[in-house]
Amino acid sequence: MADRYLHFTGTAPGRFLTRRLGLPRPAPLRRWSPGTPSLDGPLLHLTAGDSTITQELGTLLAATGLDVTGRAERPAGIVLDATAVTTPGGLTAVHAALHPVIRSLAPGGRVVVVGVRPSADDHHQAAAQQALEGFTRSLGKEVGRGSTVQLLRIAPGAVAPAESTLRFLLSPRSAYLSGQVIELTPAAPDPVADWAAPLAGRTALVTGAARGIGASVAGVLARDGARVICLDVPQVRDELARTAEELGATALPLDITADDAADRIAAAAPDGLDVLVHNAGITRDRRLANMPAERWTSVVDVNLDSVLRTTDALLKAGTVNRGGRIVATASIAGIAGNNGQTNYAASKAGIIGLVRALAPHAAADHGVTVNAVAPGFIETKMTAAVPLLIREAGRRMNSLAQGGLPVDVAETTAWFAQPASTAVNGQVVRVCGQSLLGA
Repeated sequence: MADRYLHFTGTAPGRFLTRRLGLPRPAPLRRWSPGTPSLDGPLLHLTAGDSTITQELGTLLAATGLDVTGRAERPAGIVLDATAVTTPGGLTAVHAALHPVIRSLAPGGRVVVVGVRPSADDHHQAAAQQALEGFTRSLGKEVGRGSTVQLLRIAPGAVAPAESTLRFLLSPRSAYLSGQVIELTPAAPDPVADWAAPLAGRTALVTGAARGIGASVAGVLARDGARVICLDVPQVRDELARTAEELGATALPLDITADDAADRIAAAAPDGLDVLVHNAGITRDRRLANMPAERWTSVVDVNLDSVLRTTDALLKAGTVNRGGRIVATASIAGIAGNNGQTNYAASKAGIIGLVRALAPHAAADHGVTVNAVAPGFIETKMTAAVPLLIREAGRRMNSLAQGGLPVDVAETTAWFAQPASTAVNGQVVRVCGQSLLGA
């Protein structure tokens, strides 16, 4: 559904009225397309304190293809190396670096602050590095004009594993992410022969792929070179077939809750899976006092229990290849809750628990990473059916003051799926424009 308010605020009368009335003024977001594959402008590389990774980080940033400089009048992106900030006094260097340049950030710009994990053994360092989280989340609410701000925590001295993440965050692909904190492990990245097709030679399966977010995920993975298997319930067999045909993918009509779902998935991928995307999900909304058991059970079974069962079975059978990626779909509802969605919110919070607990074991035992996307308000047929006032509130209650698109979830999923994203494990990334709801 078209966002008429977004269009109106781009007109002269709209700009005048929103200024006078103090209304949100969303900026059109610049997403990836063949004509806009990268940010349009230089990348400003700044350092707070005496960092030991300045040169290595600069080399890595240059590999992204952006014009990296230490001085720019109108940068398209700013990367601040704050890994050396170990005391509250060191935060002064963060202010000193960004204060003079933040106003010059181009519309649709990107700011990435690079830090490290707060130490459990040094409470002064922990205080300073945790302070960066509050700083970046607040700055994300200030920059405006479609710009975004993220905090990237790298393992001490491990710069190379950050390449895929920096490429993603410093590109139009991350248009609807802001205020996120991403922690990397020191795991070495797998090589990528062609960054234009990083999934070439890999097989991906996407559940709930007939339409909406699932179809978009399948499309982006196919665009990035993957052989895609599109799975959805037999009731939408025709729509699933059309989606698969458009993508040059394989259709697999299957109810993911079936007892033999994992066996049939394995049969459809005889050489194994390199990417497993759990996107299938349903809603059966009603307040708890009015919710019959069937509504509760069906949502938990599809959204959570089937994910646990199939993941366990596919890992045990070795169907997910070493170096593989598992991506599950959570939701902002699982973080912040939602009136009338106790079943849905419980199932999506369960996905977050699954990811955080399984990720280290899957990496150690199977060489597989496990992550989750948590969408906020995404423009789909489902949200188009939401009453007007509630829909408008959902769109505006984030730092970008607009709804996201299915492709925003798909781009985040594709970043998780990349072979170079080995260091991205156990992360739950909100695709919500920095929603005012939740943490």
